[in-house]
Amino acid sequence: MKKFVAVAGNIGVGKSTLVQLLSSRLSWEPFYEPVGDNPYLADFYGDMRTWSFHSQIFFLARRLRSHRQLIDHPTSAIQDRSVYEDAEIFARNLFLQGNMAEREYQCYWELYQVLSEFLPPPDLVVYLRATTDTLRRRIALRGRDYEQQIHPEYLEQLNALYQSWIDNFTLCPVLTVPSDDLDYVAHSTHLDLIVSKMRDKLEGKEEVIFDAEEVARVNGRD
Repeated sequence: MKKFVAVAGNIGVGKSTLVQLLSSRLSWEPFYEPVGDNPYLADFYGDMRTWSFHSQIFFLARRLRSHRQLIDHPTSAIQDRSVYEDAEIFARNLFLQGNMAEREYQCYWELYQVLSEFLPPPDLVVYLRATTDTLRRRIALRGRDYEQQIHPEYLEQLNALYQSWIDNFTLCPVLTVPSDDLDYVAHSTHLDLIVSKMRDKLEGKEEVIFDAEEVARVNGRD
């Protein structure tokens, strides 16, 4: 039976890499985040308050289209960042920081809610959770110039919003992956463990967690 899994998580946590590895391992179709083709991105970084609404509307439209394509795709698929994160995390954070006016945020939020009601949810959300220190280290390693100036406080705020969203998310099952302790790039057994936990969750097992002793055993095996 075809499955639709969304990989969620903060900047630099390793979503795209995990999507790539899982799509290869499971022979699922990958759908990556549409970042580079946002025509508002340069303006947004130059003046967030003026261009945040435009940029978020672009991302929302692209993510909704991608979500619809995933639903219609004939085989199992895995998505790099979900439509929910754009609204629940990034648009909300822009509003909280004063970089999106209240009337624009309310307009965006209403549009998101109305449109998302028509979309079937994923079968599973895989949430990659990591501390700010881990995120900063991985951001530095991948070397994207525009990310090097991201402040730790910004990542902390996003982490808090992510946790609040995950704690209240009920549209589908969630598998939380402790990304501080697992390096699925360097260690194939770590990827094996994630795949095993995903399968358990997709098969409907009520409680699926990453036990500390289990993670320690996998780390010791490499």
